[in-house]
Amino acid sequence: MKSMTSGLSDSKVNPVNWITPYKVEIVQGNFVSREQVELLKPGMPRAQVREVLGTPLLASVFHADRWDYVFTLKRQNAEPQALKLTVFFKNDVLERFEGDAMPSETEFVSKLDSRRKLGKVPVLELSDEQLQAVEKKGATSSVAPAMPSAPAAAPSGSYPPLESPAR
Repeated sequence: MKSMTSGLSDSKVNPVNWITPYKVEIVQGNFVSREQVELLKPGMPRAQVREVLGTPLLASVFHADRWDYVFTLKRQNAEPQALKLTVFFKNDVLERFEGDAMPSETEFVSKLDSRRKLGKVPVLELSDEQLQAVEKKGATSSVAPAMPSAPAAAPSGSYPPLESPAR
């Protein structure tokens, strides 16, 4: 005879199999898109390269003519991503660059798509009948309530006014 507990633990019916621990997404570095890499041209000054790519993740004193742009992304239920681009300078102008084939911005965003799909988004507009009903309701309540002529007395135990009355 087969044990009941072994059958439950192997099946998808067991609620314990539904629970997974939460793992924090870890994003480090600078994402550099294909569009940004295409803007790089040899002869560009350092300041212009920084404007295009942003601040490098690694700029070493020992390699003053080299900037490294490294990007890593670790997500739950997905392969870790690691991309690297290195730019080389000579006399403070861009000499060359090398690294991984960078995805375009749209390709990268599509990879970030979470597996959690939301339901259908409701249409946010009123039908003609609903609009007419709202307009009718607004027309009947368009009379503003009368404003009191004098301010109401403050309840006891409240704070005194910030300004003293003029004498």
